[in-house]
Amino acid sequence: MLTARVIPCLDFVAGRVVKGVQFQDLRDTGDPASLALQYEDQGADEIIMLDVSATAESRSSASSTVADVRKRISIPLTVGGGVRSVDDVQALLESGADKVSINTAAVANPMLICEASDRFGKQCIVIAIDARKYHDDFVVVTNSGTQQTLLRASDWAMQATTFGAGEVLLTSWDRDGTQSGYDLLLIKEIAESVQVPVIASGGASHPNDMVLALRAGASAVLAASILHDKLFTISEIKNALKTAGYEVRL
Repeated sequence: MLTARVIPCLDFVAGRVVKGVQFQDLRDTGDPASLALQYEDQGADEIIMLDVSATAESRSSASSTVADVRKRISIPLTVGGGVRSVDDVQALLESGADKVSINTAAVANPMLICEASDRFGKQCIVIAIDARKYHDDFVVVTNSGTQQTLLRASDWAMQATTFGAGEVLLTSWDRDGTQSGYDLLLIKEIAESVQVPVIASGGASHPNDMVLALRAGASAVLAASILHDKLFTISEIKNALKTAGYEVRL
């Protein structure tokens, strides 16, 4: 059994970590570098940072914030937000990211995944998929959830990983920030569609939600609200996963 990863997510705007519900009503939750170090000390396996206003503001992700975090932590760091070109990927890698997450721009131009993967290796490229329920299916939403496509999430996951994405960051738009549990049907559908690791995101409220996400097919679980609000620590989450029979790095 592969080691199950627990990954805190730091959504940030103007150098501050924020959290909202369905990408709206953002509230300040702290300094990125300080929180990243705190979570590493608690046992985080990786950190994911997403510049949530970069795409809407048509700018690249804030490399200086990434560099500040990289100076404080030693665990792997994934960064996304506003990535529109191979040059943007390179800038983030040079700022200290180990992996770069691409979302909206990849939907508009899937060849960006190929170009980035060919240049930097698929292990560096994460396809971020924000999905919401539409009738009896899951469809992709872009631009921080403000634009709904008719692209089936599972079809896009297969295409993106075929083009060279080495990992899927899967967020349920419907569950984001709600603490109502991960969308297990969505996780199962995507995990069965791809041959790469899937990170489950959106809706965690309790360590048991993480257990259920892993059982649904996720390789890693992402959390934000329950960590920022100090409802649970990463150590408590990992102990719950271990009790449920999953290998974790303690």
